[in-house]
Amino acid sequence: MGQDVQRVTVVGAGLAGCEAAYFLAAHGIRVRLVECKPARFTPAHSCSGFAELVCSNSLKSSDVYGNACGLLKEEMRRLGSLVMEAADATRVPAGGALAVDREAFSAHITARIRGQKNIEVVCEEAVRVPEGPAIVATGPLTLDALAEDISARLGGSLYFYDAAAPIVSADSIDFSKTFTADRYGKGEGDYVNCPMTREEYEAFVDALLHAERANDHGIDRRELFEGCMPVEAMAARGADTLRFGMLKPVGLYDAEGKRPYAVLQLRKENCAGTAYNLVGFQTNLKFPEQKRVFSMIPALRGAEFLRYGVMHRNTYLNAPEVLSPDYSLRADPLVFFAGQITGVEGYVESADSGLAAAIALALKLRGAQPVEWDAETVTGALALHVSQPTDNFQPMNANYGILRPLAEHIRDKALKKRRLAERALERIDRIAGYLRGQL
Repeated sequence: MGQDVQRVTVVGAGLAGCEAAYFLAAHGIRVRLVECKPARFTPAHSCSGFAELVCSNSLKSSDVYGNACGLLKEEMRRLGSLVMEAADATRVPAGGALAVDREAFSAHITARIRGQKNIEVVCEEAVRVPEGPAIVATGPLTLDALAEDISARLGGSLYFYDAAAPIVSADSIDFSKTFTADRYGKGEGDYVNCPMTREEYEAFVDALLHAERANDHGIDRRELFEGCMPVEAMAARGADTLRFGMLKPVGLYDAEGKRPYAVLQLRKENCAGTAYNLVGFQTNLKFPEQKRVFSMIPALRGAEFLRYGVMHRNTYLNAPEVLSPDYSLRADPLVFFAGQITGVEGYVESADSGLAAAIALALKLRGAQPVEWDAETVTGALALHVSQPTDNFQPMNANYGILRPLAEHIRDKALKKRRLAERALERIDRIAGYLRGQL
């Protein structure tokens, strides 16, 4: 049977896969979406719905003109992102960040995917890279058979370790030992702050350093990605490391106007506020040790852990050797990769790569001229990052450092960021207009 060039296979119904599948389908291209759940789950997934968030419910900053990830989200909105539609519809209070109700977020995307007439959802495990046109978006936890096929086809892959933070029940938090405030007064008091005195902090760090870790055998510390470093690994770098990291008290003051010695922040995990995430507390401690050590924080002494933190091995391609700037294989231009497997790091960045890959593939199938991504937009800068040759390829988040510098020199940092955002959105609007004419 010949390959139908107007039918695309998308492997993986995570953020990148759903973003890609929906964009293609919404523009009249039939999609076969292959997803292994619920027949089989990866080590980090437990929900049968699509676009399951694992490590955190935060999609980072909402500030379009002052934060690179906030800018990236706005770029995606203007390009017709399903993930941004779902995030905006299911957001929970989180100060200046865009955080979502995980279950509602997944349900929103699942309903949109299943309700799209041009998408056929197939529950099966993909064991090899499909023939094009196709987008492989199986994420950093690609199952063994497909990972082996990718490795054989592309000549190996790289990897690092990722970790997730625990979640506690709201009714088990001692709110008498907390105060509500957002850092520097930004937001509407969306974070619950758990202060510690110097003595409490030092005892906590000591316990953390001596706690027993899970599945630690064979993990090379060089493989730990900085963006999701376990709290115990951070603590090992020095006694005050956590106070300058996830437990920093800067910009936080209690009801008496005093700044604590150290502060753990809790963020709502769902709209109902029945569960809270320990912000920045990714960990690889054994479950009983998490209960013992984290309960040393005064507000969490009676905490009920709804989910313990976990660490898992993440796989990603040596993308600069095999991918073009549109996320297609150099050796096979109708086969694309998207998501964290390409070396973009973060939920938003992952979804964005799925959107960019779908745009490129849709244009190819329509016989239209491609979008020439450049580093004026965050979307383009990420695409270039994963496709430009380098001696030490590492996962990359959205950040201003990957954007092309402005022509003029601007000393004021806030104004500089605003100008970068304005330039990016002008470019995105031109691209969106071009897509409307072609698709």
